[in-house]
Amino acid sequence: AGPYRVPNAVVEGIAARTNNPPCGAMRGFGAVQTCFAHEAQMDLLANALSMDPVELRLRNALASGDRLITGQVIRGTAPVAEVISACAEAPLPHLPSPEAAAPMLLPGGAGRTADPATVRRGVGFAVGFKNLMFSEGFDDYSTARCDLVDGVATITCACAEVGQGFVTLAQQIAREVLDIDDVIVAPAETASIGSAGSTSASRQTWMSGGAVEAACREVRAQVVGAAGDDPGAFAAAMAGRSFTATVEFHHGPPPPLDEGGQGDAHVSFAFAAHRAVVDVDAELGLVKVQHITTSQDVGRVLNPLLAEGQRHGGIAQGVGLAVMEELVLDGGRIANASFTDYLIPTALDMPPVDIAAFVEQPEPGAPFGAKGIGEPPTISSTAAVAAAIRDATGLPITRVPVRPQDVAL
Repeated sequence: AGPYRVPNAVVEGIAARTNNPPCGAMRGFGAVQTCFAHEAQMDLLANALSMDPVELRLRNALASGDRLITGQVIRGTAPVAEVISACAEAPLPHLPSPEAAAPMLLPGGAGRTADPATVRRGVGFAVGFKNLMFSEGFDDYSTARCDLVDGVATITCACAEVGQGFVTLAQQIAREVLDIDDVIVAPAETASIGSAGSTSASRQTWMSGGAVEAACREVRAQVVGAAGDDPGAFAAAMAGRSFTATVEFHHGPPPPLDEGGQGDAHVSFAFAAHRAVVDVDAELGLVKVQHITTSQDVGRVLNPLLAEGQRHGGIAQGVGLAVMEELVLDGGRIANASFTDYLIPTALDMPPVDIAAFVEQPEPGAPFGAKGIGEPPTISSTAAVAAAIRDATGLPITRVPVRPQDVAL
């Protein structure tokens, strides 16, 4: 149903056994597909009601305390209306008309195939959300150790750094809690430290970040105890001495589910909105994504540059899924199993991105209130591009990626 209040719902689930390859996690797994559906649905509803599609979303936006169709009550922060408003109110970009644009900025780019007279511009809007941490009552946890030796802290955690920025955030958290500059993040390992769980489900900032914060706070308490009542003796208490603490961090008791598997299946959620501007060559069916505007619920930004990088990276994947990325299956076999045939966006395919807002409402229980931010940028950027193509063409666009034949034929 999307990030909207829906007081009544009937849900029918169908499982199908196939001979396709098994699926795995990829930025926003599962939520990208459902967002494509529920945001198309919202636009259809707005059209049927002769209502502005943004206004329809604002009227029905979820907020903390609302109940999902599964029965779950949202207890964390949920600034959905704020995210929608920030994105929708950002000024539209000043783009040259197709007649005035350089050939490389038209659909088809270097192919120079576009006739500006047949190029149509469209604007689309979408809102998405994603659960945070492992779900369905799983007792999620992560472990971290802080060793403070002669004023230098070493953080050990099994968290796998795959580009999400944990190594940087772990150092920031340690410096903030311990009030020191010298922090080392040891290589991830499990020989001397417990599990950190997988780097998925937008969980490592909260779970492993929370473990690092808790371990550092224990060490700080030890140093304060050694310093006694003199606050000026904190640095002296660290000199030539060692302190250590290992903490297994849990986000809280897992919420119970009822016998049907319904109820509070998720710990919390993160929300994002995207507005896309596209140009479409209606005769050849080619699409050029010209601009993306976004706003996102982040809890609290711990590192602005990392946060911006995650936005751009996630949107690049969302654009790819909207206009070019498709795993082609033939009888259960992958027919395009190389990057020659499975196309992903390059720098020339990426549109300019404007970040309308980082909506900061600190999440209770998370380290310094920060939510994971890596997945939402992909989830609703795909749906926004599809909506913009519908706006440009008047076509229903019921699948992504949008192929030339979906428009021209």
